[in-house]
Amino acid sequence: MEYWRDLSSWLKETYGRRLYRVPLDAGMTCPVRDGTISRTGCTFCAGGSGSFAIRYEGQKLSMEDLIYNGQNVPAGDYIGYFQAYTNTYAPAERLRFLFEHALADPLFAGIDIATRPDCIDAECLQLLQQLKEAYPHKFIWVELGLQTAVDATAETIGRGYSYDVFETCVQRLAEAGICVIVHVILSLPEEGLQDNIATMHALNALPVQGVKIQMLQILKGSVMAEEYRRDPDAFALFSEKEYAERCAYCLGHLRRDIVVHRLTGDGDRSLLLAPLWGVAKTQVINDIRHIMKEKHITQGSLL
Repeated sequence: MEYWRDLSSWLKETYGRRLYRVPLDAGMTCPVRDGTISRTGCTFCAGGSGSFAIRYEGQKLSMEDLIYNGQNVPAGDYIGYFQAYTNTYAPAERLRFLFEHALADPLFAGIDIATRPDCIDAECLQLLQQLKEAYPHKFIWVELGLQTAVDATAETIGRGYSYDVFETCVQRLAEAGICVIVHVILSLPEEGLQDNIATMHALNALPVQGVKIQMLQILKGSVMAEEYRRDPDAFALFSEKEYAERCAYCLGHLRRDIVVHRLTGDGDRSLLLAPLWGVAKTQVINDIRHIMKEKHITQGSLL
């Protein structure tokens, strides 16, 4: 680890090589969009992060499919990333069909399932356990969209579940031997540094293996975009330097063994309203590294 435990290094340590996510869209929706909880979606969400995903119905993918999608690496070095919307929000039979076909595909070293903790029930957990046993040479990761451990903020952004639901889900996934990666957003409305640090401490107390951290992005099509158009000054969006410093302190409060999968946003540039500096990912990463060096911070050093 240099200043933080980065994904690329961890993959090489664990699997002997770098692996690449291929975003897949399995045609699912979300309980905060289909009316089960609400119809607006989380207020920051513009469409489930599936802008560049390959539509996936269990078909065997070709190398040409993946090259067209911007990847060009050997077969077996890909991760089937079920990215768009909530990827356990379907009957168990459909989930089994999709996940089993992806795990059986020689292109994939494993699968990565983005979902919500309130959409992993006992039947889904049992399915994941069975698949893990059936494909011992492949891995299964689950990504949970937490964003914040502060329930008041979660209510403001329309997340639709409380922190205790997330906590219980992580424990159950860990008991099933499933790797858990957690999404966190910094600079959510009304959240300060101490709220972000509280979220880091909450993750530290749980069997979490990975984290994705990003800045708040205002994306066209989201509820926040409409609010931003009406009153941009109501959003205390970070400057690039402010975000880099916030990230540095959060990493300083993050348990050292947790793998950092991401430190910037990955949204569709054509949808991005603000902050526009977020597209310069390399610069942002360099700024985080510079601040950590300057302030003598490494991951976990502030715990």
